[in-house]
Amino acid sequence: MLARTADSLFWFARYMERADFVARIVHTTRRLASLPSRESSVANEWEAALSAAGALEAYQEAHEEVEANAAIEFLLFDTRNTSSIVSCIESGRINARAVRTALTIETWQTINAGWQEMKKVQAKHQARSLDTEELVAFLDLAMKIALDVDGSAYRTMLRNDAYWFSRLGLYVERADNTARILDVKYNILLPESESVGGSLDYFQWNAILRAVSAVTSYHWIYRDGVKPWLIADLLILRPEMPRSLLACYGEIVRFLDAISSAYGRQGAAQRRARQILGRLENTTMKDVFGAGLHEFLTDFIEDNNTIGGAIAEQYLLD
Repeated sequence: MLARTADSLFWFARYMERADFVARIVHTTRRLASLPSRESSVANEWEAALSAAGALEAYQEAHEEVEANAAIEFLLFDTRNTSSIVSCIESGRINARAVRTALTIETWQTINAGWQEMKKVQAKHQARSLDTEELVAFLDLAMKIALDVDGSAYRTMLRNDAYWFSRLGLYVERADNTARILDVKYNILLPESESVGGSLDYFQWNAILRAVSAVTSYHWIYRDGVKPWLIADLLILRPEMPRSLLACYGEIVRFLDAISSAYGRQGAAQRRARQILGRLENTTMKDVFGAGLHEFLTDFIEDNNTIGGAIAEQYLLD
């Protein structure tokens, strides 16, 4: 496979996963912002949303202060933000179009139809401000597009290098997203005046579970009330949780091994991914909190970035 083809497949999947994540973050933040709180707390929640989406620095370059409507606009429609939903779906389609022959008809039609629906909403938004119901519908549309693309690829694509590179993009992006949302909650979201374990803290942790579609999974595994250390355990170390860091790296190693087997050689990407997976498999939550959850997640995000770089250097660059 040509490096540019592999690169387009990798980023096609990353952008679709990112669009889904940003939609979930905005959904969750709107829910949190609706809780009774001070105005400063609302601003803090939108700052957390921008930070989780990796867009806070870009937002601050364009706006003087964090404000709900401006943050929503920046995360959904602003093309200056490469992580906005509109930018992600647009970039995802561009990458998909570049490799149409590597995708099945169903997968291409799914992303193209979703993009066309997005353009209709974008045109309506440019003509007038969308009301709350229309904004929620757009968030639902973004998540549906990502889910449909993921499902069509899983159900129809041949299990070859085209499928493997797209899956790598999905899981590298998903691991980054999970780590970011956990780190943001632990370090930014709860105002200093609020107590850990208080009602606001409880609702915020519950919202994090909803953001990653894990409410039912949490209660199924732990059969307990919402506790921060158990949520961290679920999203970091539980292999049965599809968005956990451990589950993502199990898949990354699996697909990198499939590529290396097909190509007849291994490299830095395989070795580094196995190191990260091994460290996660041999880590306990006592180790994580003992060293500091923020420090653990920061190190993981950096390691995850190195995997993306190693994959690019080994396979995606001409």
